[in-house]
Amino acid sequence: MGFSQKLLWKLYVGVIGAVATIAAQRVVTAGWKLATGDKPPDPTNPRTSNVQAFSWAIASGVGVGTAQLAARRLAARHWDKQIGHDLPEGGDKIKITI
Repeated sequence: MGFSQKLLWKLYVGVIGAVATIAAQRVVTAGWKLATGDKPPDPTNPRTSNVQAFSWAIASGVGVGTAQLAARRLAARHWDKQIGHDLPEGGDKIKITI
């Protein structure tokens, strides 16, 4: 796989990952509001309890991480189907030597 295809893959998976992250944050925020009845806490606010701050961090991390993994797997399947080449070795890393 050539440099241009590796760069195209990076752009492709980056855009999909960004969209997945934004969507996941909105879903996790809505889920938090539904479950607690309040908006998500500000973890950096000293008045926020440790339990709330860590609960929000865990929920947010799991939600976003899961969405990004699902988006990358979907992107990889679509890439393979449309482009017909395997993904660059090492996932999405690009090596540039000068």
